[in-house]
Parts: sequence; structure tokens; C-alpha cells
Amino acid sequence: MRTRRNNVSRVLFDVNVPRAASRFPPRRDVDFADLRGWRELTNGDLLTMAESEGFDVLVTADTNLRYQQNLAIRGVSLVVMLTNAWPAIRDNPDPVVRAVDAAIPESYLEIRFARPPRRRRPGPPREK
Repeated sequence: MRTRRNNVSRVLFDVNVPRAASRFPPRRDVDFADLRGWRELTNGDLLTMAESEGFDVLVTADTNLRYQQNLAIRGVSLVVMLTNAWPAIRDNPDPVVRAVDAAIPESYLEIRFARPPRRRRPGPPREK
């Protein structure tokens, strides 16, 4: 049975997540895979390193990770953003905070974001 973790303190952001998204989980020790020299690690090795370094949560945009790894044997929680488009994440940070707060060992949470409205480029003037 999974037990709720009292406090998620260490969060690792994968290389495919906009770095600015790291400012959303308040009061957390946040680090980045690329700054640790883990840019080239495979998913399994990245999870192993995150666990061995004491991270509680890995935030990623890699939707295939859950199919490639046995998450039941992992101690690190996985929070997967279904987009890495910065405008969508920037305009809706609450799901990131809620997912990190809700993380328990071995959990897998997906975050869906509303699509930002499309901006139309001005076209040529219409003739009357």
C-alpha cells in the first residue's frame, strides 16, 4: 500500500521541460538534469540517478516513460506534462503545483493544460 509522503522536498526537472516551470513548486529544492550533467542519460538511468541522489519527484514531458520503465519498483514519483509549450504552462501553473504536492512514492501523474488561444496574424486588408 502506498503511503502519502508528508513533504515533497526535492524536485528534478528533465531536459524537455521549460526551465521557467521550476519556479511554480514553492518551497522546494529544485534542480535540473542538464545542470547535473545528466542530459545524455537514458530514461532508466535518469530515474536511477534521481533516486540515488534523493529526489522525490521527476517532472518530465516524456509521455513514453511510463511504458518504458517499471515505475512500481521506483521510489521517485513521476509527474508528466502532456505539453512542454511554455505559453500553456505559464498561463496555468496550478496543475504543476498540485501534481508535485500530490506525489507519493511510485506514483505517476499526468498534467493536461488548456491550449492557449491561437493568435491570428494580420492578413492583407480586405477589399470592399
